[in-house]
Amino acid sequence: MATIPVLRRSRARIAYLHDVCMAAISFPLSLYLRVGGDMQYFVASFLTEGLIIFTGVAAGVFWFANMYRGVWRYASLNDLLAITKAVSLVILIFLPLLFLTSRLQDVPRSLPLINWFVLLVLLGGPRFLYRIFKDRRLEHVLERDSANRVPALLIGAGDAAELFIREQARDKSAPYKLVGVIDETGRRVGREIHGIPVLGSLDEIEPLIEQKLRVKPQRLILTHDRIDGGEVRNLLTLADRHGMTLGRLPRLAELKDELSDRLDIRPVAVEDLLGRPRTVLDRDAMRALVKGRRVLVTGAGGTIGSELVRQIAVNDPAALVLLDSSEYLLYEIDMEIARSHPTLDRRPVLGNVRDRDRIDDVISRESPELVFHAAALKHVPMVERNPNEGVLTNVIGTRNVADACQSAGVRLMVQISTDKAVNPANVMGATKRLAEGYCQALDLSQRSKDGTRFVVVRFGNVLGSTGSVVPLFQRQLAEGGPLTVTDPEMTRYFMTVQEAVELVLQASALGIADGETEGRIFVLDMGEPVRILDLARQIIRLAGLQPDQDIKIDIIGLRPGEKLHEVLLHQNETPIPTACEGLTLAAPRTPDLALMVRTIDELERTAKARDTERTLTLLHRLVPEFESGGTGRTAAAL
Repeated sequence: MATIPVLRRSRARIAYLHDVCMAAISFPLSLYLRVGGDMQYFVASFLTEGLIIFTGVAAGVFWFANMYRGVWRYASLNDLLAITKAVSLVILIFLPLLFLTSRLQDVPRSLPLINWFVLLVLLGGPRFLYRIFKDRRLEHVLERDSANRVPALLIGAGDAAELFIREQARDKSAPYKLVGVIDETGRRVGREIHGIPVLGSLDEIEPLIEQKLRVKPQRLILTHDRIDGGEVRNLLTLADRHGMTLGRLPRLAELKDELSDRLDIRPVAVEDLLGRPRTVLDRDAMRALVKGRRVLVTGAGGTIGSELVRQIAVNDPAALVLLDSSEYLLYEIDMEIARSHPTLDRRPVLGNVRDRDRIDDVISRESPELVFHAAALKHVPMVERNPNEGVLTNVIGTRNVADACQSAGVRLMVQISTDKAVNPANVMGATKRLAEGYCQALDLSQRSKDGTRFVVVRFGNVLGSTGSVVPLFQRQLAEGGPLTVTDPEMTRYFMTVQEAVELVLQASALGIADGETEGRIFVLDMGEPVRILDLARQIIRLAGLQPDQDIKIDIIGLRPGEKLHEVLLHQNETPIPTACEGLTLAAPRTPDLALMVRTIDELERTAKARDTERTLTLLHRLVPEFESGGTGRTAAAL
């Protein structure tokens, strides 16, 4: 009965009447094809009676069959399948009824089979002829208007490319003239997708553009969302060299039912240039970690903290406590979650992790089961000039949160760390390494107890985070340049904030489930590091400008505490694979917990007294691999 309302639409009723008429025509036509000139002998015996029964059965079957939800303009294999099922059902019902009335006397035995084919052709033929007519007519329009369309070459020969080609063929105002497709795998070279040839593989693009294509493309369009970031960078360079632009289709997962189904081309985003195929994570385990539990996030208004809040909220926690020292940032994330998850029990809390009494009170009163510690000072030059503040937030703040979690019996605390904690060359990295070590020592101390688990997650730079290089470049570009790069050889690891937070949640799920991870640090395999100078040039090209011509790039020299290259693992940290591909464990040196407690107490006193020299001395003692940035930093430090 669910299909009946469909027939209330005028076009569906017309299609239904068409099909009933075709059924009425098919029966005598099938008989004629079988007996030819002898047809008059069957008129008196069963033709009239059979015609009435056949048409009535067809009318009933078509009424209830799922044949009128599709649009003739887009007739496809699914429509043919629905028609085949309906025609078969008509024949199967008709034969017993005809037997009851005529005992099938004088009925040719091949008639039902002939009738099946004839009715199938009469129902399906007009649909597909209509589609061909519309498509051919549209092709003429497109040929007439092709001078105004942009020649484009598609990169990727998958489902998204097929969808885009079909849309361009149907849209009379389509902006692109597709000259070919490049298959990133090379398996479909030499074939066609709706008449558009698959010309070659990624390695053959430049020769194709220079020698084989009659119409030179003005735009490259990425249709595949898992093309390696290095390949995307190469494509951007190639497009720039040949005067083309580079864009991408929206990922199929980004298309929403409520939005237009038009596939608008988007500029290539920075994350497309830096990205790698995403690690496949265990989302069921991540959901099970959070669902129905009380969760607290420190630094909830920051880049990592706010994304943590968003992803945790999606997984149905029992309550979500948002803690931040910034009133404005806390207000922003609280209002966002209020709009997106109005029924979620959320608790915005103003507080600083450096205030031990405040942290003890919040954790004791809110009783979280999971605590994600994202609050930190992370801007390297700023912490280098203010080392005491870096110690008080990154070290003492982490200790306050960890101790409060242990006292309150929190099930899991997750410490978010950075690659700058490996062989740190700056105060920020040293303080984060010390925070890592303290959480490791606490976790190892719980090995034989049923106490709080402490999980440390380490990753590289997060795209778009406050104070990071990408927003700086974008701001400098908006101001007309120049873009400032500290050293032409500087490299960094990058990841998107969504991927960083997914890593945090995945590592948390593994850490709480696996008893073999005590005292170890979860590290993501982030692929190859990116040269910052190349990144600056690519951002300029994405804006349609030329590096060193339209926008200058200035080399300004290393800032205090900066390293040319970051690493994710210390030379003595052997990576250990985990159950999640791309996520490894590292086991750096862990100091004695009692010794750390005593030294951190002294570190807190010197930092609060603003005794910078003594603070740095203690920091070196606790983090022996900390390579001093020199007296220039110490003299300038506050």
